[in-house]
Amino acid sequence: MLELAVVNTAPGEKVLVVEDEADVVEMLVRAFNRAAGFNVITAADGAVGLRRAREESPVLVILDLMLPKMPGLEVCKILKGDSLTRHIPILMLTAKAEEIDRIVGLELGADDYVSKPFSPREVVLRAQAILRRGETPAETQSLVAGPIRIDGLRHHVSINGKVVHLTSLEYKLLRTLVQRRGRVQERDRLLSDVWGYESVIDTRTVDTHVRRLREKLGKAGDAIETVRGFGYRLRES
Repeated sequence: MLELAVVNTAPGEKVLVVEDEADVVEMLVRAFNRAAGFNVITAADGAVGLRRAREESPVLVILDLMLPKMPGLEVCKILKGDSLTRHIPILMLTAKAEEIDRIVGLELGADDYVSKPFSPREVVLRAQAILRRGETPAETQSLVAGPIRIDGLRHHVSINGKVVHLTSLEYKLLRTLVQRRGRVQERDRLLSDVWGYESVIDTRTVDTHVRRLREKLGKAGDAIETVRGFGYRLRES
């Protein structure tokens, strides 16, 4: 059974649900009300969702990808491209057949995704994990692993001096692997340490992010080894 962790939220902190299916909205509203500390606001199409995100400044946006008027990916792109809203974390709701859109959403800066059909408790758990990550102070220590350099002060990564643009999750995943180089990191431990999940939910989340991270790192990404049946490891040499 998934346990809902307690997150220190200010009374009435807003979570924006952008979803056009009324039954899904109702289910999520009930789930977040039970979790306490949240004030759920909703939008039934992408255009209204974008406007409400700008006007209401929610602590989190739960964003369906298949929306009328403006698709979820476009909403995500605009929010992450605007200095006033790019700090707002986004949790995507996707259909299982939308793998390409899901990957693009992560590339645009979305923090996580949940595939439909889903348990509302899972959505709340993932939302809480995202909010806990935002409370963790950034580490400032710089790290080097071969051609990879992690600048903790500026919070960016470079390969042989060339800056590589990573999402916040990709950055934290790489940093964790570099800090623990040579040691196998099981998928469920990465879910706990990087994503902040208290329970194993879907280890495919880890696989998706590792694949994207490898692609962005280019040849340097070959240093991230898959240990079949366990997880991942960054080579020591």
